[in-house]
Amino acid sequence: MTSTWAEEALTRDAFLGGRVVLLQPRRGYRAGTDPVLLAAAVPAEPGQSVLELGCGAGAALMCLAARVPGLDLTGVEIQPPYADLARRNAALNGAAAAIHTADLRGLPPEIRARRYDHVIANPPYFNRAHSRPAPDATKETAFGAPLPLANWIDAMARRVAPLGRLTLIQRAERLPEIVAALHGRMGGLAVRPLVSRAGRDAERVLVTARQSGRAAFRLAAPLVLHAGSRHLSDSADFTPDAEAILRHGEKLRL
Repeated sequence: MTSTWAEEALTRDAFLGGRVVLLQPRRGYRAGTDPVLLAAAVPAEPGQSVLELGCGAGAALMCLAARVPGLDLTGVEIQPPYADLARRNAALNGAAAAIHTADLRGLPPEIRARRYDHVIANPPYFNRAHSRPAPDATKETAFGAPLPLANWIDAMARRVAPLGRLTLIQRAERLPEIVAALHGRMGGLAVRPLVSRAGRDAERVLVTARQSGRAAFRLAAPLVLHAGSRHLSDSADFTPDAEAILRHGEKLRL
């Protein structure tokens, strides 16, 4: 894989109704709704610090910056082409963000020396012991990296400041792994299921926990993303709640 993409290999995509513009590769991993939902679930306030592990091209960081001004943003991305795009996207959106090309198992000293108010991630969804790898190398790294989910959560938890928060999005079937990794380590655990349509099982979950938190576990009402029982046209069919988050940058409460 080359360190950068040629300009003709990139697209320029709008998020949050055009408030965020993102350069992305035409082929390979492309951000969808997940980083937007992740950013919406982070209860950050102006002036706070945010670290994203596995930031890709910076979609979640840019969406968070568009909603909350004055954040101290840091991203870590293992794939050099995506790290380069994250830097370009930060400049394109006027966001001050330090993007590091690194593996979360070997974080740069300046990150290991800090704690952050918020640590966020969209870890690879699949355990490759039970599924096939993606044919595209960039997608495989994004969706099925071999590092266990517990290692991601450990790396995140180590960087959360006292009373700070960890927030991640993941497939619903992996919720037991997340709870096990956080048990006895962080408190104030809250989960919000994400449902594609009313009446269906949750496919993904948003999870947050607080360093030194003591609040009881909370299972929030599911967020239903699409209206109706099935997709009927090429136009977006988001529910009003999902539309407010995905198009208008509203906060998603856990």
